[in-house]
Formats: sequence, structure tokens, C-alpha cells
Amino acid sequence: MEIKHHALPGVVEFTPRIFGDSRGVFFESFSARIMGEAGAVGPWVQDNQSRSSRGVLRGLHFQRPPHAQAKLARVATGRVLDVVVDLRRSSPTYGQHVAVELDSEKGNMLYIPVGFAHGFVALEENTIFLYRCSDYYQPSSEGGLLWNDPALNINWGLTVQPLVSDKDLILPTFDTFDTPFE
Repeated sequence: MEIKHHALPGVVEFTPRIFGDSRGVFFESFSARIMGEAGAVGPWVQDNQSRSSRGVLRGLHFQRPPHAQAKLARVATGRVLDVVVDLRRSSPTYGQHVAVELDSEKGNMLYIPVGFAHGFVALEENTIFLYRCSDYYQPSSEGGLLWNDPALNINWGLTVQPLVSDKDLILPTFDTFDTPFE
């Protein structure tokens, strides 16, 4: 498995070795040992899945302590642009983001540590997005940031207006946000 550490400390991309023949392909999509050695640690307690049409944008979401979540994200079908924003006040990369294209053909995965907001936009029809969480979803702990906040300056690579939920359209901007993460 190829391991790539991104510019934001703790964000790690994993790309598996894919074995293919006339029957199709096989790859190892999870290894607690390999991923743990690279800093992607659980325990993993909940798996989530969504299906989105091209141009659907979900995020930027996080959960506040004591139910903060690390995530391990990948796509089973299609492609997404996956974006994470560092919300850790004491981090040298506080307020910065990284964007990674996750592609089902490539099989790559992104580890998002606790203390990051996370979102993605589907780049293909019927994209199936999967992510593993280190804590259970708790509605009273959910938070988020506005996906198109000018202060974050995220290039989502879109040529048309994305389809965003009403809930995500009213999230706060970074300059009005008081981070719960040190």
C-alpha cells in the first residue's frame, strides 16, 4: 500500500496495490496494521455510505468533542474531490485545507484526523462515498463551516453551481467560528 502524508499534519492518503486479471480486480481496502503505523488510528465504530449525483456537495462537517470523529474515506463507485480543513487552533496549518481526488478505479483512501472539517463534491453520476468513523454520530455535537467561505478559498473545481443541502447553506463562516479543537 502506498502511503502519502499531505501538507496538513495527520492527513494521510492510502493507495492500495490493485491486482487485476480477466476476472476483474482485487485490493486490500483496509489494514489496521499498515494504516495505524502511518497514523490512521481508530478504533473504528461506525461505517457510513452515501450515493450522490454529479455536482452534489456535502460539507464541510465535523463533530465537536466529546464525540469528535476521525474518518477514513473512500469511494466505491465514481470520483469525488475530498476537502479537509484544519480546525486545530494550535496547529501551524490552522484554517488551511487540502483537496484530494478520491477515485474508485484508483482505490485511494483519505484519513482525516479529529480536528478537521470534511466535505466532498461528487465528480461523477451515482458516486458511492464510504467513510469509517472513530466515534458514533451525535446530533448535539455536529458542526460545520460554509462550503464556499471566501476566507477558506477552496477551489472545488466546479463549473456549475453545486447541489447543497439547505442545512449546509447556512453553516457559519470561518471568521465567525470558535473552534472546539486545540
